[in-house]
Order: sequence, then C-alpha cells, then structure tokens
Amino acid sequence: MAKRDYYEILGVNRDADAEEIRKAYRKLAVKYHPDKNPGDKQAEEKFKELGEAYEALSDPQKRAAYDQYGHAAFDPRQRAGRGGFGGAGNFHDPFDIFREVFGAGGGNIFESIFGGGHDPSAPQRGDDLRYDLEITLEEAALGCEKEISVSKLDKCEACNGSGGEQGSKMRTCSTCGGRGQVLMSRGIFSIAQTCPNCKGAGRILERPCKSCHGEGRRERSSKIKLRIPAGVDGGSRLRSSGNGEAGLRGGPPGDLYVMLHLKAHEIFQRDGDDLLCEVPVSFVQAALGAEIEVPTLEGGAVIKIPAGTQSHSTFRVKGKGVKNLQGHGHGDLHVCIQVEVPTRLTAEQASKLQEFAELCDEDVNPISKSFFEKARNLFR
Repeated sequence: MAKRDYYEILGVNRDADAEEIRKAYRKLAVKYHPDKNPGDKQAEEKFKELGEAYEALSDPQKRAAYDQYGHAAFDPRQRAGRGGFGGAGNFHDPFDIFREVFGAGGGNIFESIFGGGHDPSAPQRGDDLRYDLEITLEEAALGCEKEISVSKLDKCEACNGSGGEQGSKMRTCSTCGGRGQVLMSRGIFSIAQTCPNCKGAGRILERPCKSCHGEGRRERSSKIKLRIPAGVDGGSRLRSSGNGEAGLRGGPPGDLYVMLHLKAHEIFQRDGDDLLCEVPVSFVQAALGAEIEVPTLEGGAVIKIPAGTQSHSTFRVKGKGVKNLQGHGHGDLHVCIQVEVPTRLTAEQASKLQEFAELCDEDVNPISKSFFEKARNLFR
C-alpha cells in the first residue's frame, strides 16, 4: 500500500514552518497516543505514522530530501553504509535511483561520468539508527537517566573489525582483477556492474574471520545509558554520538537518534512549558472561599480561591510548570476549578438546602439573573 504524504499526515501545508509542524505533531500525537486509545490498532498505526512523518519534516536536511525525492528518499531496503542515515530513516545515495533502472552497475556508470565515485575499499562510516523511547511527564520535566537495549551491528571482537583472521592479508580479486567491476553484456551494450566476489572493493581477504565471515561486524545487543535533560517534550530527538552501527573496514560508527514520546498523565496536561490541571472543590468552598492544596510535579502548593468562585475559573501558580529546555526559567501551573455538586443527599441535608434556596434572591446568583434577563428580551 502506498505511503501517505507526510504533510497530509500532519495536516500542514508544504510551506509550513518548523513551529507549525511541531504543534501539529504534538496535537495529533496526544489524540492518537496508545495510552488514550487502549487496544485500538488503528490509533496505534496512526501514532507510528505521525512519528515517522515528524521525524522526516522536523529535520531540515531530511525535509529537503523528502521535498525533492518523496518517500524514495528514505527507502529502507538499501543499507549502503556510506555514512548516510541508513537505519535512522534518512535518504540514501542518490545513485541508487540509477542502480534500480540499470542494475547494480548503473550507479557506477553515472558516477564515472560525473566524477562522483568513491573508493569501495576505503573505511566507511556506519549507519545511524533510530530508537523510540516513551517517558513520563515527570521524567521529561525533571530530567532523568535511562538505560536502553539496542540490537545493532557492532565491531567483531574476534577480528577487531578487520574482517580477517590474525595475520590475514588482502589480495587482488581474481574475478575483476582489482577493478571492483565486471562487464556484463546486455544485447549490443556492455554494462559495468559491481563485482559479486569482492563487492566492489577490488581486494579480498586471504582468510576471512570465522566469527563474522569477513564482515568485520556482528549483530549483538548493547546497553546504552542516556541522560535526558529537564524540559524535553514529546517529539524531541536526542543524539547519542557513536552508538549507531559499526563502520566497515575500520570506519567510524554511526550515531543513535532517540525519539521521545510522552505518556499521557492522569492529572496534568502540558502546553509548552506550562502545565494545566483541573481541581474539584465543594459547593461550600466555592461559595465561601477557601485555601486549597493543589498538586504540582514536585509536591503540593496552596492557593486561595475567593468567595463566589465559579466553575472553570482558572488560577495561575507561577513557576510550577516545566523547566525551559533553553534555560529560560520555568513555566506556570494553571489550575482550572471544577465546582462539585453534592449527590446522594440525606433528608436533613436536602431540607437545609431547601431552606437556603428560600432565603436566596436574584442578587445571590447574578449570572443566572443576567442570563434570564437576556432570555426574556429574546422572546419579547
């Protein structure tokens, strides 16, 4: 099934700026988060689709590649290991397009004409990798350390990444004579293709390593410690340098990119550096005024609500939000009051309320008075 357009997934125009893309992702990620849609496979797929789209469009280099090549820029079928973005979902060598049309040698022909070739026997940087990590609001706001397990291609310990047994030397490939290419006849044309024996290197090991079969790398699980700074938000990306896949022929390793996702919180909602929460108060507290304790991420705080407080009245607790990632202080906590109407009254309680109602006149409930005056004017 064809992939949907990344801009369409996020619901933004193709000329949207970075802030518009971030806000669109955050809004939709909250809507389709697995914690809010337990057991909903469709919501789970949409959540994953949003993460993929945001990763591509939030990075200027990836976005430029997507705008030019579309989804072909992130084709995961080819892991060339050239130090592109490989496993992290970034674009591959543009010569791959020509290889698909003309076969394995098509890219080599194009490179030789335009001077874009490279030495296939030289050390090559390892692929970058992506890891999706879900954290709590508290962990994002206060910062934390996490240990993750990543399965990846690491340097072979038996041969130290060389690919050969101890003392093994490189010799010229007998199939291509060291050229790294062989000529294949296709009708009246002869097309140069990558040598299947040396895979374009022009040289092969006399005695390949028995552990990695000459690859110089082996799949294994690695434990990686991450420091998550205080103030990160869902959609943030952390870079762990050198923790991607090992390079070929002694090349440097790639990097690990960790995409952060926030779990839905039972009490708080996040809006940038601010936090929002709803706090219930009794009818008596709202009518007479009271001091109430409200939750924060670091304990409780006391606020004073005046007499006559209505539902949906909002009070700000300064500095009790999330620490700003750039070091610009803290956000605020916004407390929305919900007046709780008593239920299951006893006969005595109901009688007392009835007495209270009989003592009230229109001035006690000015909002109701104003509403019904407007309503009367409407029907005159």
